[in-house]
Amino acid sequence: MIAAHPDDEVIGAGIRMTCWDPRRLTIVHLTAGSPRHPRHAQAAGFADPMEYAEARRLELAEALELAGIPAQNRICLDFVDQESYLHLPELVEKLAATVNELRPDVVYTHPYEGGHPDHDAAAFAVAHTPGINNRREFTSYHAGTNGLVTGEFLGGGQVQTHVLNSAERDLKRRMFDCFRSQQRVLRDFTIVHERFRDAPRYDFTLPPHSGRLHYENLGWNISGESWRTRAGEALKLLQVENVL
Repeated sequence: MIAAHPDDEVIGAGIRMTCWDPRRLTIVHLTAGSPRHPRHAQAAGFADPMEYAEARRLELAEALELAGIPAQNRICLDFVDQESYLHLPELVEKLAATVNELRPDVVYTHPYEGGHPDHDAAAFAVAHTPGINNRREFTSYHAGTNGLVTGEFLGGGQVQTHVLNSAERDLKRRMFDCFRSQQRVLRDFTIVHERFRDAPRYDFTLPPHSGRLHYENLGWNISGESWRTRAGEALKLLQVENVL
């Protein structure tokens, strides 16, 4: 499971994870979920980014415990939240080392939808990491005609929908409740179902959809154009490395 931030895996696949043998599950996070600017930590009630990151780590451990997943099953690559796209070649390199060690049967990750630059970086890295032969996606979020869209994929493909029963909904709600620092965000997400699909082939040099991307509306000074420029540069570098 390769997710951008602690809680993304629970949002997209919290119940699916409980169906797997926990001894064979590894969760890789690109970031600790704490942006560089202190205002994000302070808005969540923490003094600084380090305190915020530690809180998110503990929240994740609580949620995973409810799901019967040991906290030591988690690996953090330690890129800065909102900035992993600035280091795409290094991200692929780190992920390749992890994949080479674990040799996973299947990898689940985010779709490329312009919801968050780190989500898109995860999609890019998984698509270009050698040794990943079975790529699956869980839903995240993206901009829609009438605002934020959650729990649905952008575009087509054959989608598998698991409708949660009452016990599963209760468990997912309790897992959500563990992420106390993220409650304002999590209220936009469903606990009714989880959806998955095989990862399509993406052209990361093109926008995932027309119009403004969701993260372009958040005041982060990150544009889709700058993200795609970094993706194009990374693709050229990765192609050169593959040739060599």
